[in-house]
Amino acid sequence: MSLLVVGSVALDTVYTPKGSLIEGLGGSATYFSVAASVFTPVKLVGVVGSDFPSEHIDKLSRRGIDVEGLYAVEGKTFRWSGRYGEDFGDPETLDTQLNVFADFSPKLPEKYRNTPFLFLGNIHPQLQLQVLDQMKSPKFVAVDTMNFWIERERELLLEVFKQIDMAVINELEVRLLTGIRSPLAGAKKVQEMGPKILVVKRGAYGSMTLIGDEIFLFPAFPTDDVTDPTGAGDSFAGGMIGYIAGQNDISNDTIKNAVANGTVVGSFCVEGFSIRKLEKITHSDVAERLEKLRGMMKF
Repeated sequence: MSLLVVGSVALDTVYTPKGSLIEGLGGSATYFSVAASVFTPVKLVGVVGSDFPSEHIDKLSRRGIDVEGLYAVEGKTFRWSGRYGEDFGDPETLDTQLNVFADFSPKLPEKYRNTPFLFLGNIHPQLQLQVLDQMKSPKFVAVDTMNFWIERERELLLEVFKQIDMAVINELEVRLLTGIRSPLAGAKKVQEMGPKILVVKRGAYGSMTLIGDEIFLFPAFPTDDVTDPTGAGDSFAGGMIGYIAGQNDISNDTIKNAVANGTVVGSFCVEGFSIRKLEKITHSDVAERLEKLRGMMKF
């Protein structure tokens, strides 16, 4: 089944111990879309400026991503620049220019509104609510957010949480939402806010997923070829939600398999700048790496 994502498309400049990328294709919705396209057709809603290179749109189209909802308006595209240290931990943000993204007001093409699976990327909660208002009874809705929105737009974000099925956040965001330091106790509290499925990203330590009363722990795939971690979390989410949409099923077993597949897709992302590695992977590449991970987990 098809999947709709609403979020940012950007031009990224990134410096890592492995090299640099100058104004490459980036943005959370970009990484999510390319990752999800491994498993299911994707529709993308976002905004770019008149300076956005046409070859980037061609890249997305070649992955089978429907870009009718990617609007080009007069002005400059959203830009982000960051630097990673030797440990490839959280990057130092060098520059952020919202440009046309500052006035982004998502308007869904009519044919997008019946899409059964929806992912609301890390955008203002008011915009997430606008998207929900335009949708016609989606089967499954997942959402991403960040500490900025939790701290500044908490009430609006909680309105979003009441209308969704899954939230994908990290441990810090769990703590900010609940004030609870224990990741598990905090995650259970977040579930009470609305999302019955909660995926807690734990970086190099994998993830913890709560599905109703079930707890599912899954490790990260160990790779010694990290080049650029930008977009890894978005790729994880894209692979995960893309798998769910591709299966057209939201059972507990499907959610667990989705986490596993999303984990593997995210591991490909970090092995190249921008989407250079991600855009080349196939379903069989993911299956092969997932089998390797299964072998590592046997005892």
